[in-house]
Amino acid sequence: MRAFLFSLLALLPATDLAFAQAKSGTKSAVPATETRYFATLDGFIEGADVILKETRQGKTATSAVLDVCFSPAKDSARKDRFVVNLTASGQALTGTSQTLGSKTPVSVSLQQKPNGETFDFKGVIGIGTATYEINSTDNSDLSDKEFEETQSVDESIAQTPKDFTAVSPEAVGIRVALEAAADFLKTLKTENVEVSLSSLNVGCDALRAGKLVINLTVDPERAASVIAKAKTFPGVTAAGWTNGVVDMDRAILFPAAGWRDGGKLDRAKIAATLTGTLTQTLEAKLASASWDEATGKLKMTFKRPSETFPALQLTEVINVEALVSADKPGGSDKLMLWLGNPAATTIDENAPPRLGLNDDASGEEEIEPRSDGGAVAALAKELKGQRWDSESATWQ
Repeated sequence: MRAFLFSLLALLPATDLAFAQAKSGTKSAVPATETRYFATLDGFIEGADVILKETRQGKTATSAVLDVCFSPAKDSARKDRFVVNLTASGQALTGTSQTLGSKTPVSVSLQQKPNGETFDFKGVIGIGTATYEINSTDNSDLSDKEFEETQSVDESIAQTPKDFTAVSPEAVGIRVALEAAADFLKTLKTENVEVSLSSLNVGCDALRAGKLVINLTVDPERAASVIAKAKTFPGVTAAGWTNGVVDMDRAILFPAAGWRDGGKLDRAKIAATLTGTLTQTLEAKLASASWDEATGKLKMTFKRPSETFPALQLTEVINVEALVSADKPGGSDKLMLWLGNPAATTIDENAPPRLGLNDDASGEEEIEPRSDGGAVAALAKELKGQRWDSESATWQ
């Protein structure tokens, strides 16, 4: 018995030593280094788009990069951006840089504090003479994979579409490097195209990518040549067709035979057919019809007596646009017609003095499209064409 107790006592120091060694080994383990992202940070500069990338051990940042896209002036659509490499010291993140556009000095001094599973940021950002107090709480971080999933992928330009069911024949998109965009836009002055004003706003995505997508509207008969020419310009990385006015629910596919003259669209015959059909379905008189040389659209105006307060004998003016093109790039033995929804206004065309009218319908409520009297169906019958079936994604 005595020998047994002695044996147990002899084991105790060894057990304590092993425990101490295991405990010591746990303390000395260094957390793995990983990259984490904050894709959004509320409480920063108002309206800013913020990305913070951190190299971290556990919950302690060892370095970071702050990428901020913001509006230099309040209520301005113009954007500027700065990227700051931040030095980490404990909970402090500090660094200096300058804005990419105006070259304004930038200073950053932040305190990052873990808050359970999230993080809080407090501090100051200086941009030129302006100072911004930062107080951003409860921010969740993301892994590399999770961050990549939040980033948008630009798939808006189809350089070789099989047909015009997913993209529009008159809509062209050009992706060009920001530094080359101004010179490229100047070349469009002689191309007889319309440039989308909204596509000239250089947003945060464009600033970060260093590329701008410029959207054009061009006669479908000239779209391919405009695209081919754009591809030769320095700084252009993609050119093709994109989304435009064509709504497949109002499109018709029909044989091209009999609707071309010398290889080009017989615009006179097409206009006569469309205006004749719409005159019947709208129960209105044709006022004007003309082809827009830049966009290739047929713009039609019809008039009929207004049903608003009949005693005043007012006139309803109805505007309708149409577009006709081959159903795919490179030509085809079929054509595709798109007919826009009618847009109407009411005016007084009686002998003077005339009643001044203001269309004050609320813009906040969604307004149902004005009826065209079944014009699309009537035109499909007249052209011996097919309508698009969205459920099967085929022409029927």
